[in-house]
Amino acid sequence: MHVKSASGATAALGAPAARPCASVAPPAGAWHLPCMRIASLLASATEIVYALDLGDALVAISHECDYPPEALAKPRVSRPRFDPTGLSSGEIDAAVRDAMARHGAVYALDEDRLRALRPDVILTQAVCEVCAVPTTLAREAARVLGPAVRVVSLDAHTLDDVLACVRTVAQAAGAAERGDRVVTALEARLERVRRAVEGAARPSVLAIEWLDPPFAPGHWVPEMIERAGGRSLAGTAGRPSRQVSWDDLAALDPDVLVVMPCGFGLAQARDDAQRHADRLARVAPRAFAGGRAFVVDGSAYFNRSGPRVVDGVEILAALLHPERRPGVPLEGRSERLAVLSYR
Repeated sequence: MHVKSASGATAALGAPAARPCASVAPPAGAWHLPCMRIASLLASATEIVYALDLGDALVAISHECDYPPEALAKPRVSRPRFDPTGLSSGEIDAAVRDAMARHGAVYALDEDRLRALRPDVILTQAVCEVCAVPTTLAREAARVLGPAVRVVSLDAHTLDDVLACVRTVAQAAGAAERGDRVVTALEARLERVRRAVEGAARPSVLAIEWLDPPFAPGHWVPEMIERAGGRSLAGTAGRPSRQVSWDDLAALDPDVLVVMPCGFGLAQARDDAQRHADRLARVAPRAFAGGRAFVVDGSAYFNRSGPRVVDGVEILAALLHPERRPGVPLEGRSERLAVLSYR
């Protein structure tokens, strides 16, 4: 979802207290990986756990966790307070505001189920109250579970922060070397993009993270655009996404338009873009005329602070500089928006 707000740095509560699995206890201060029990209340954290090859340690996931496919068999311990299925961005915005007014939170935790699963670590976030289960709810659950449970908040605002979150999860699981290997591989891919687009003319890019009301992207998304060889026109790197007006956007007329509604897959994003076709055509006439207006799978590659943001940078580089990034798969990840499709 949307309405992101910045808060705090990565933090962990409590002290490591691993459950021994055998007659020989693990070294002091270390986790014995086969017995580690991780609950992830954040889709990007679940992706990080699997990128670290720690899926066997994952005992619970959130309602939003949908990748990788093997994670789907894990028990879910959270739920939204409304069903977003089939809702437009405007309807979701209204439902979010209603849930916050009525309950003070968009999500609810199944504390009984979480207690039965006995996690040692709960992974959560404090970046956005409506994008995922917030740290405040996780801490309330941890108090019920007991003092041995650690809450690890993954609060990324930049691409470097996203990579740091990978290391944070690895360290919490006693697998720091795995974190170093994964981050090194991700950094190498980012470096390949940098070399590929180096020296190319930088097109102006308008990314829109939500359509009703419109939001300019913040946190790591403007940086993704810059890393991919573009020049971001709206939103501030490392700062919260912010609501803007269509009139504000109409003055920008970018070379490239990228529609990436937060939490929407490609099909849902396309449908929402079609609902706002006239407004999009008005704010980006040159992008549409040049065939450079796109919709992307925001949920998978742009909105989550996990390893696949690197895929997102590669996707953007292929859209902005197709002659320099051949071979980057775009099918199922992005589509061109055409004015004719709106008539």
